[in-house]
Amino acid sequence: MKTSDFYYDLPKELIAQDPLPDRSSSRLLHLSLADGSIEHRHFTDILDYLKEGDCLVINDTKVIPARLYGHRSMTGGIVEILLLKRKTQDVWECLVKPGKKARTGSVIEFGEEGLLTGMITDVLEDGNRLIKFSYEGIFEEILDKLGEMPLPPYITHKLKDKNRYQTVYAKNEGSAAAPTAGLHFTKELLEQVKEKGVNIAHVTLHVGLGTFRPVKVESVEEHHMHSEFYVVEEDQAELINRTRKNGGRIISVGTTSCRTLESASTEDGILKSGSGWTDIFIYPGYKFKMIDGLITNFHLPESTLLMLVSALAGKENIMRAYEEAVQERYRFFSFGDAMLIL
Repeated sequence: MKTSDFYYDLPKELIAQDPLPDRSSSRLLHLSLADGSIEHRHFTDILDYLKEGDCLVINDTKVIPARLYGHRSMTGGIVEILLLKRKTQDVWECLVKPGKKARTGSVIEFGEEGLLTGMITDVLEDGNRLIKFSYEGIFEEILDKLGEMPLPPYITHKLKDKNRYQTVYAKNEGSAAAPTAGLHFTKELLEQVKEKGVNIAHVTLHVGLGTFRPVKVESVEEHHMHSEFYVVEEDQAELINRTRKNGGRIISVGTTSCRTLESASTEDGILKSGSGWTDIFIYPGYKFKMIDGLITNFHLPESTLLMLVSALAGKENIMRAYEEAVQERYRFFSFGDAMLIL
């Protein structure tokens, strides 16, 4: 299977640069798993597709302001870093730009009067750096003061409100990117979902940049995903397993929830509670163990996320739906419109 099989043409003006004023006013493309038919609706119409006894599974991770700008203590050169994974309390795996001069032993200063300093302690195989931070006070509070939301590179506009790159149910800090399918939900819409007799379960997967890393190999099977940390609590696993047992459908809100569920499930479709790291890569040919449907955004050409939705709905159906979404002028990527595959 070639990476180029997942290419499609996207006019630049369809890449959403700003969130809509109202979260749930985005459009919704419904792709039927039963017959491949396509409907064009609004996101609030999601209620029409949900049934009593179903279970929506959300990812309650919270994005941290993980982008920091500092300068080298020796030369004053500007450095940009992105926090990727917390290794210990004060040591993080980071992406550093420019990388060439970011050698072991280099010290980077952030903010005024040494509010935060970081020393590069190791250069990893993939070029990422381990940085040990020194500071007075609480790291999260300093990060909130100095850091910026790590918006994807295709978004060039400044974000006016940090909370718009955060779901309304974000709780557990640790992501370098938002689980964007959840951005469409308001608290009011979630209440309406519950009123319909639909359960809402939560899992946690801290989204790393590996999710968005371009596939650079010609053959899909040769691509390797970065690992991400997930948690499935016991009561949530019980709720999801009970839904399945009673004949309800498991509908994942986003590819991150989907990957968590598929990583933590047994071959016979039982979700296990616990935590761990997953580097699951889902592409056509994969047999889903847990999910029956997916709410998601529109993904980049040749991306692992486009491959995941193709595994669920079939590549031909997905590429046809994307072609129609382009024709209908849907908004694409993180702040764009939504798709329901069910």
